[in-house]
Amino acid sequence: MAGRKFLGEILIEMESVTDAQVKEALGKQMAGDKRLIGEILVEQQACQPEDVARALAEQLGVRYYDLETSDIPQKVLDLVPGEVARERKVCPVGLNGKTLTVAMANPMDLETVDTLRFQTSLSIEVAVSSERQILAALEKHFGVTDQKVGEMLGMMGENLDVRRKNDDDEEQGDDALIIKYVTQIIQNAISSRASDIHVEPMDDHLRIRYRIDGVCLTMDPAPKRLQGPVIQRLKIMAGMMIEEKRKPQDGRIKVKLADKRVDLRVSSLPSVHGEAFVMRILDSDSLRLSLDDMGFDAGDLKTYTGLIRRPNGIILVTGPTGSGKTTTLYATLNTLNTIDRKIITAEDPVEYHLAGINQCQVQHKIGLDFPRILRAMLRQAPNVILVGEIRDAETAQIAIQASLTGHLVFSTLHTNDAPSAITRLIDMGVQPFLVATSIQAVLAQRLIRVNCPKCQEKYTPDTKTLLALSLRPEQHKDTQFTRGKGCDYCKGTGFRGRKGVFEMMVMNRQIRDMAFEKAPTNEVRKAAIANGMTSLAMDGVRKVLNGMTAPDEVIRVAKVDG
Repeated sequence: MAGRKFLGEILIEMESVTDAQVKEALGKQMAGDKRLIGEILVEQQACQPEDVARALAEQLGVRYYDLETSDIPQKVLDLVPGEVARERKVCPVGLNGKTLTVAMANPMDLETVDTLRFQTSLSIEVAVSSERQILAALEKHFGVTDQKVGEMLGMMGENLDVRRKNDDDEEQGDDALIIKYVTQIIQNAISSRASDIHVEPMDDHLRIRYRIDGVCLTMDPAPKRLQGPVIQRLKIMAGMMIEEKRKPQDGRIKVKLADKRVDLRVSSLPSVHGEAFVMRILDSDSLRLSLDDMGFDAGDLKTYTGLIRRPNGIILVTGPTGSGKTTTLYATLNTLNTIDRKIITAEDPVEYHLAGINQCQVQHKIGLDFPRILRAMLRQAPNVILVGEIRDAETAQIAIQASLTGHLVFSTLHTNDAPSAITRLIDMGVQPFLVATSIQAVLAQRLIRVNCPKCQEKYTPDTKTLLALSLRPEQHKDTQFTRGKGCDYCKGTGFRGRKGVFEMMVMNRQIRDMAFEKAPTNEVRKAAIANGMTSLAMDGVRKVLNGMTAPDEVIRVAKVDG
């Protein structure tokens, strides 16, 4: 291009280098150095890579991106596969219609531009960033880069010995590289609002997945050769036995990231290709939730608040693992936690520490199980008791006896709905008359994703979806359905956060008689609905009609009645 300035000229005008430094670099080129002048100047420490990138952008008339300060939307990053971005050293930074902007250290690499155009089916606009910033951005957004993996593998060798050190010790060499990688996995999960981290050995790679708002999302995998060092590091952090690979183990990790301390509950499980790890992130922020934040309908919340004020009886919360039972019970205890009440819990494990509440950890190794803790609890004169889970007849019997002797008892069961809890207790061996007299209410729940507030849009669901929700035309004739379109705030999912859908069965004389007579679950269910119980599906539909969530989300999570 006629009139284009030389790169050295621009750098001098920017006052990044001196004329003498440019002449020295040109002298090296004339002596046979085939590198670009910018590379030579950086090697001479005459300027920074970012100075060269800015000058190159000005020379070519393209945009410069400072990736250290740029906030790149996740949906833009997802347009270029991680392996392609690493191989070509490019970072997607923006999308305008059908044009994708990518930051490159070498904007004249037309082969890479053609590859990206083919991979994405989009027009490509080239911008400039330094290679250093591009590699750092790829490591941040896509996981550890191939270059860094190569460094790790080269330094580690085949028989890496990850040594256990104190947290305050300075980490060096091999340990530091693995520690940085594992810390990055945890840090990325927390910044993504993940509830679980899954580290799963596959045949030819180590799969990393985060569970965000209840849905597992796959991150960029790690090479198979990192499997051993990563698993060893996780075992060390969790206090597990490194040499034990044949049995499942449990542990706990405490890390400090920035100014925030984070607890992770760790579980390992031997699998065909190695030990699989799940780390559950225990977010203390969830303890700040009150019952008002849980997603209760106003009528159900009033009923539930009245039930938990009763002096005795059992209130059960049911649902599968990960349905929010613990959060609901902790929010309940926070509501009841006043100076005039003594509250004791028996948990396996104690996930969160609650101020002002006596919490007891189950320890099976020394025989400190639920029944033994419960018997000891009753000698402590509590007003309110929380039993983490009723798993057997003995625990159930003691909990029921406690409720009949003036204690308010909360516990959980793994059942699909509220009426099934009665059948489950009787199947455990609890006498029907005890079930009928002790239970005050059963609350079944699930968690549904909430429409993203930043990208919520109106839309019309198809007839099949409305039929699946058992919605008649007259029920939704004035309703404007909404869903999330997908944006940076929700990482392109259309959802941000979760709320509960609830099914609350309050015991009355009819249902108590049915429990005493061992009536089938479906009959108990019909009676409960006739007496005003809102099913999980009905509560989900209620949240669809008020714009909280999308119809497909209710179909995915809640059992829809025919």
